[in-house]
Amino acid sequence: MSHPSFDLTGVTAAVTGASRGIGLAMADALAGAGADVIAVASSPFLRDSPAERAVTAHGRAFTGLHADFSDVAAVSALGDRLADAGITVLVNNAGTIERAPAAVHPVESWNRVLAVDLTSHFVLTQKVGARMLDKGYGKVIFTASLLSFQGGINVPGYAAAKSGIAGLTHALSNEWVGQGVTVNAIAPGYIATDNTQALQDDPDRSRSILDRIPAGRWGRPADLGGATVFLASPASDYVSGVVLPVDGGWLAR
Repeated sequence: MSHPSFDLTGVTAAVTGASRGIGLAMADALAGAGADVIAVASSPFLRDSPAERAVTAHGRAFTGLHADFSDVAAVSALGDRLADAGITVLVNNAGTIERAPAAVHPVESWNRVLAVDLTSHFVLTQKVGARMLDKGYGKVIFTASLLSFQGGINVPGYAAAKSGIAGLTHALSNEWVGQGVTVNAIAPGYIATDNTQALQDDPDRSRSILDRIPAGRWGRPADLGGATVFLASPASDYVSGVVLPVDGGWLAR
C-alpha cells in the first residue's frame, strides 16, 4: 500500500513538454500516484498518443493541449486556461537546446532558448501561481539541469536559461511558500533522451560522461518519477526553494 502522503488522488496536474522523454515519464509517474493529467506540448497530441496511453493506463483522466512556448502570448493564454482548470500541480518541463560554440553562437539561437526554457516558464507560472495563491495551496516544479550548477560546453543559452530556472525557483519560493505554494526544481543529470542524442552519439564524449557518473550508467526518464511525485505531493509541504539533483551522483563526484 502506498503512503498516504504521496497519494495524488483527486489532484489535477499539468505537465509541459509531456509528449516524450522526461515530461512523458513525469506525467506517467503523477498518474500512477493518482493524479489526472493535463499534458502540454509544442505539437498537438494525436489520438492514443504515448502520453494518453501512459496516463489512462493508470485509470486517470487525460487532456492534451499544445502551445508554442516561444510565443509569450500563446503561453499567457495557456496559463489562463490552466488556471481556470484548477490545477494543483504545475510541472514546467518544456524546453529546447541549441548547440554551437559561444564565439559563433547565433543570437537567434540564444533568444529562442531563453524564450522557451526561461521566459515561458515565468509567464506560465505567474498565471497559474496567482490562482494557487488565491486557493492557498499549490505545487510548482521546474525542470532545471546540471547546468543550473555548471557551465556546459557549446550551450551558452541553455546554461544561462537553466541557471535562471534555479534563480526563479528561489525567488518564487521566497514569495509564495508562506502562502501555501511550494516552488522547487528537479535537476536531471545526463538522461538518455532526444536532447542528449548528440552526446550519446559521440563516442568520446559519451565515454567521458559515463566515466564520471558514480551510478555507472546514463539516467532514464523514469528515474525522474519518484522526485516528481514527492515534490507534487503533501509529503513535500515543508520543502521549498530546492533544486534537487537526480544525477546518479554526478555533482558529488
